[in-house]
Amino acid sequence: MNRTPMLTKTQQTNAALMARRKAAIPRGVGQSHEVFIARGENAEVWDVEGKRYIDFAGGIAVLNTGHCNPEIAQAVKKQIDLYTHTCFQVLAYEPYVELAERFNALAPGNFAKKTLFLTTGAEAVENAVKIARSYTKRSAVIAFTSCYHGRTLLTLGLTGKVAPYKTGFGPFPGEIYHAQFPNAAHGVSVDDSIASIESILKNDVEASRVAAIIVEPVQGEGGFNVAPTDFLERVRALCDQHGILMIADEIQTGAGRTGTWFAIEQSGVAPDMITMAKSIAGGYPLSGVVGRAEVMDAPAAGGLGGTYAGSPVACAAALAVLDVFEKENLLERSRSLGAHMVSRLKAIAAKDPRICDVRGLGAMVAIELCKNGDAHQPSAELAKALAVEATQRGLILLTCGTYGNVVRILVPLTASDAIVNEGLDIIEASLAAIA
Repeated sequence: MNRTPMLTKTQQTNAALMARRKAAIPRGVGQSHEVFIARGENAEVWDVEGKRYIDFAGGIAVLNTGHCNPEIAQAVKKQIDLYTHTCFQVLAYEPYVELAERFNALAPGNFAKKTLFLTTGAEAVENAVKIARSYTKRSAVIAFTSCYHGRTLLTLGLTGKVAPYKTGFGPFPGEIYHAQFPNAAHGVSVDDSIASIESILKNDVEASRVAAIIVEPVQGEGGFNVAPTDFLERVRALCDQHGILMIADEIQTGAGRTGTWFAIEQSGVAPDMITMAKSIAGGYPLSGVVGRAEVMDAPAAGGLGGTYAGSPVACAAALAVLDVFEKENLLERSRSLGAHMVSRLKAIAAKDPRICDVRGLGAMVAIELCKNGDAHQPSAELAKALAVEATQRGLILLTCGTYGNVVRILVPLTASDAIVNEGLDIIEASLAAIA
């Protein structure tokens, strides 16, 4: 089959499309790279000009099973020949039920579970908060510094980073409080973090009014900061002490990115609810909340749902994603791939003091870039320059972090060793080029 991009006179170049984009689309919809994709296959993409790139962004953690995975594509094609939409609250369908059953079995915790499906990650977080408030009859929520939970007003209120997400959009919903997220490299210990939660409960809101504490097991936009196990254990204990629900936001960490289906499994902690989205459906819009059955059942009939929530097409894709993970042993692949990338990046860092940290969990890996090897002198300029240089050399990278100085790797778990090593070679060459 000929897979050469089909080009028209108005779509021949990235520059021409960028001009059309700027004229037609609000500037608030950002774009990391001035590149327009024509096609993708596993961990490679080709732009409208025919240039090949290795994709270390994965649609921001959406493509753990790669671009155009054939098994997922086949499942979608089969589904769309049957029906594409009914609204689950009007006419139900088995793929939704089967997928819920499978996630109930996957989620940690020795208790009965139920799962709700939605469309976006922010929608999942919003509904987790709604469910927590309904169950506890409380209203306040505690989140963390440097966290990211979405772009709706409630999830922006939860998000612990102002620029660019919150700038100009306030005021945000009330009764949201931010504790410190532990970050040893920047001087915040687990004790400091727990103390900050206790300070909120002393100074800002009584524990009996807190519905939930929401935490990312590995912060995504915040810079791939891994939550220490003892921190998660102590948050769980604090929640149990005060009757607060613990919500794990696994939207970026989930679907096997960290080496277990949910990152929090590695801590042994079982949250009351887990939010998920991104890679669970291999690129099709789907999100969900899985949690304790009695908690999930708190809202009255009609209190949860959405017109497109749990689309049958997306559910079919998600069932195929689960099958691909099993057939291709992608959880083990995530662990081995992550270990290889960390080893290789640490070798680069040993020769380049501008890399002040290499971190991650499983194949959720990042490097932090600083001036003079000092973590207290973050360099967003260097991170941006690395991403630009890498793009010119055929590698798609994304930056993140509170200071914009972290470069993250979210390569599809299905990528070959050769492709991964080629991408790591480009990172090393790009760093050398911007010396």
